[in-house]
This record gives sequence, C-alpha cells and structure tokens, in this order.
Amino acid sequence: MKFYNKIKWVLGITMIFVLVITTNLIDRNNFVRVKDSVVNIYEDRLVAKNLIYKISKAIHKKELAILKNDTTFYQVDNRGINQNIKSNIESFEQTKLTLEEADIFKDLKSDLEQLKGVEKKYINQKFKNNSKILNLLSNINSKLDDLANIQLNEGSRQMSISKKAIENVELFTQLEIYFLIGLAILIQIIIIYRPGNSKK
Repeated sequence: MKFYNKIKWVLGITMIFVLVITTNLIDRNNFVRVKDSVVNIYEDRLVAKNLIYKISKAIHKKELAILKNDTTFYQVDNRGINQNIKSNIESFEQTKLTLEEADIFKDLKSDLEQLKGVEKKYINQKFKNNSKILNLLSNINSKLDDLANIQLNEGSRQMSISKKAIENVELFTQLEIYFLIGLAILIQIIIIYRPGNSKK
C-alpha cells in the first residue's frame, strides 16, 4: 500500500510540474510576442515616422525656395539640407521594412538621386523653368505620404498582435486557475480515498 501511495504522490506532483512548465512556456511565448511588437512599434514605426517627417520638412523647404524664387537658398542652405536628407535616408534604411515599404523606399531614393541632377540643371539655367523640379518634388511628397501611411498601418497591426498575445495570456491564466482547482480536488480525493480499508 505504501508503494501505491508513493505512485499517487509522484503522479500528482508530476501533473502539477507539467502544468506549471507548459503554462510558463506558453506565457513566455506570448510575452516575447508582446515585447517584439512594442519594440517594433517604437524602432521601426515611430522612429521611421519621425525620419519621414524630417525628410518631408526638408522637401517642403526646397519647394518654398522654388516658389519664392529664392536663389540664395541654393547657394547657402541646399547643401546642408541635402546632407540631412541623406542622413535620414540612411537611418530609415536601418529600420525593418515591409515588402511594400521597401518598394516605395527604393523609388523614393531613386527620385531623391534624380533630384540632385535636376537641381543642378535648375541652377545652371539661372533658376528658370521650375516645372520639372516641382513635379519631381510632388512625386517625392507622394511617396513620403505613402511611407507615412504604412507606418500607421503597421503600427496598428503590431498593436493588434500585442493585444491578441495579452488576451492569450489572460485566457491561459484563467485555464490554469481552473485546472489547478480541479487538480487540487483530484489530489485530495486520491489522498483521502483508501481502497480496502472498509473491510477488516
């Protein structure tokens, strides 16, 4: 009978151990998903959105200079603005891009490269015929808007992943509580129930 009791205790403790390990692994997986999602929202969405904003501001300054026919802008400020754009583009490349985002970003870089040549031509032509440069700046703005919208959509998607992971943690916590209650009742029955003691 002692051996039978030992088996019961070992089975009871093993069941609790397996339950704790299983729920721990599930919870850990869900917390990793939440952490990754939060990191992604900050590093790859908020930072990217800020970089897009900085590039947009720089492009807007170029547009204003052209519309105001501000020739000193190209002699004094344009080089520094181009350097800022380049720096922000390099930082943006370090973020995690979706496939759609990578395509738009590739086109944006191509347009920005083309802009350098168009600006040189514009300066050499003594700041006449600005239609080509304005069209190119409009295309660049459109791509920046597309990239900004992607940041919003991806941020929303990551939030949804976080929310789902948190809901899973809550669900498994509830199931774990019910299972532990059931297990405690079962262990009590196993301990209290002693077969064969009624006949002596």
